[in-house]
Amino acid sequence: MITKDTFQISLNLGVNMDYTIRTMEKEDYDEVYKLWTTIHGFAMRSIDDSKEGVERMLDRNPDLSVVAVADNKIVGTILVGHDGRHACFYHVCVHEDYRKKGIGRAMALEAMVRLKAEGITKIQLVAFTENELGNSFWKSEQWKARTDLNVYDFVLNDENIIAFNK
Repeated sequence: MITKDTFQISLNLGVNMDYTIRTMEKEDYDEVYKLWTTIHGFAMRSIDDSKEGVERMLDRNPDLSVVAVADNKIVGTILVGHDGRHACFYHVCVHEDYRKKGIGRAMALEAMVRLKAEGITKIQLVAFTENELGNSFWKSEQWKARTDLNVYDFVLNDENIIAFNK
């Protein structure tokens, strides 16, 4: 439960698995990108998710993005950014062989702790409407779907093409 003055984490998932949640580093890009390409229904943008785009994100928001490491490989990611007021989670994913082991929850909680330490009070994320697995996960984690607003995009660079993994 997150309150104004405290942040308490209690995980008793009944799953025994060794994994580590750590800061995403620029050197992780190739392995992270490879993971992203294996996630069914995952969407990436040609410029934003290029090596340069991800490095720009990490430079702007140092020490916020996290990866999960198990069996000596990256099995989960969350890109995290904020504008000083609100934060956003991007590219939250766990390799399908490592799901249902608490990794997604642990990454989200770690990112939340880091954001709370920076004084951020609200986090948003986008889950595509057809992403049943992701939407189910976030609802189970007590995140609320907003029905009181619309989300709009304005593309500043038509070369930043979005592509979905099939």
